Amino acid sequence: MSTYLNPMKPNQGGGFQDCPALLVEYLQYSLTIRGLSPRTVNGYYIDLRNFFKFLVLHRGMVPADTDLTDIDIRQVDLSFIAQINKAEVYDYLFYVTQERSNSANTRARKLSSLRGFFRYLTSKTGKLEQNPVDDVEMPQRKKRLPKYLSLEESIELLNNIQSDFPERDFCIITLLLNCGMRLTELVGINVADIKDDTIRVVGKGNKERFIYLNDACQKAVEQLLLANEALPNKKDTALFISKRTGGRLSPRRVQQIVEGALQSAGLGNKGYSVHKLRHTAATLLYQHGNVDLLSLKEILGHADVSTTEIYTHLESVHLKQAADASPLAHFTATPPQRDDCDDEE
Repeated sequence: MSTYLNPMKPNQGGGFQDCPALLVEYLQYSLTIRGLSPRTVNGYYIDLRNFFKFLVLHRGMVPADTDLTDIDIRQVDLSFIAQINKAEVYDYLFYVTQERSNSANTRARKLSSLRGFFRYLTSKTGKLEQNPVDDVEMPQRKKRLPKYLSLEESIELLNNIQSDFPERDFCIITLLLNCGMRLTELVGINVADIKDDTIRVVGKGNKERFIYLNDACQKAVEQLLLANEALPNKKDTALFISKRTGGRLSPRRVQQIVEGALQSAGLGNKGYSVHKLRHTAATLLYQHGNVDLLSLKEILGHADVSTTEIYTHLESVHLKQAADASPLAHFTATPPQRDDCDDEE
């Protein structure tokens, strides 16, 4: 069975049938009560399922040579989970480091999945008294600056949209570069979400926010709406629809559209993606638009300003680039000779 959930159709294909009841309960709680995205919950599903498979093997409940993928965890119950201690959590983190070559960022994500699950069992339901991961330190993550297109590359991308539905694809690129939307936010936009100079989007945790549209975005949306109305098979309320089927575009189709546009603009081999266009929007707003950090936080839909602060670190990079741009940056010369003559009295 596939371990991936379609972000637009959660639990399509059976959901979490290979999981113990308590894990299913937590995942469904995360989807319905907390309102987390199916993509996020799918990550929890994979991380927690592998953790329990490791513990079944680690505790000797199956032969030592059993492959992790072959371990059935459906019988894991509350008594099994109540015995989990900090040492086993460390053993698991050591295992994914040594055997799976997981990076610090990946290990931190797995630990976050465990924290959420045990917090649910202790604080939310009271089924457990002790949380074994409460004071387990997060692996030290490497800070990475976001990858983004330059202003010149962004203009080049907008000037090179080659498509059989140019109004739609130009609008996609324009909104991504100007508004910094997430992929699922963009795909989820309905025509009814557009009000004058704003668009309503639904972000992480089903949180709604309104994004103001500048002149370029408004014009691109207007042209797309006219083009949509001319389609003979239009059958969806979505803003971005398929020319062939008339239905809402999938996230993967939008990724393909962006990949094709990047290729047409000669930017196809630089590691850019839909999410990098979100970074680009934030970077251009901060560097060229003089948008303050709190405003940028609201535009991007970040829950905490600390997430937005990464864009402030870009300034030091540009300062270094400015220093390296000096015409004397690579000049070397023989140091001046010392005058060894005695000082005059």
